[in-house]
Amino acid sequence: VQLQASGGGLVQAGGSLRLSCAASGRTFSSYGMGWFRQAPGKEREFVAGINWSGGSTYSSDPVKGRFTISRDNAKNTVDLQMNSLKPEDTANYYCAAARGSYYYTESMWYDYWGQGTLVTVSS
Repeated sequence: VQLQASGGGLVQAGGSLRLSCAASGRTFSSYGMGWFRQAPGKEREFVAGINWSGGSTYSSDPVKGRFTISRDNAKNTVDLQMNSLKPEDTANYYCAAARGSYYYTESMWYDYWGQGTLVTVSS
């Protein structure tokens, strides 16, 4: 599966952005999906995950209550709605397809990665 992330940009603190990840391939609905981010000089970290059906989601503590992951299997997309953005959310954001139908918090369990989209939050 090939993944293409989009929607990044520059936003002021407190603002919102919606990232989208478009997937190619007929088997998209069988994959768990995740969003990760990597800030300059830091390791890649898990942000949010969603299982194959969308019935189970999980967000990391730093973004819990502010970010929401969702998917549309008919459109082969997975989105990340980001609200109440903070300067510390500044990073390159990557979508990834997991090895199986569930999501994982560790990047090693993801086989396919998008190219990343940059989110910059100004204070």
